[in-house]
Amino acid sequence: MSTPTTKKTGLFFVAFALVALVFAGVFSYFADSDPDGLDSATLKGCEVVETDAGEELTGDCIAKNAKDHDLADGPLADYAVGGDDRFTGVAGVLGVVGTLVVAGGLFWVLRRRPAKQADSRDE
Repeated sequence: MSTPTTKKTGLFFVAFALVALVFAGVFSYFADSDPDGLDSATLKGCEVVETDAGEELTGDCIAKNAKDHDLADGPLADYAVGGDDRFTGVAGVLGVVGTLVVAGGLFWVLRRRPAKQADSRDE
């Protein structure tokens, strides 16, 4: 049996999920896969040189030791689905759905359970 408080809580979580999905779908298109401040700071002291094999770093900087992440070729890498920038919003929505599923599962597993009623023999 649901109480008014339970209904309000459920409505809140549904509304929260919908707002998060809309924000993810819209604002994901503003995400930039180009280098950010951290990337530019690690490139200080180096120069990016174009070669036949692609870009190479010359000089002495932290970025020379960088390696691609194991999931760099993954389906949601660089804020896109399969590397296609047209699906940036889809990648954002899938990220929010994944986060909500994991968080919801953790909340469900870790939730407080009502204390069991005392056995009638204990009275």
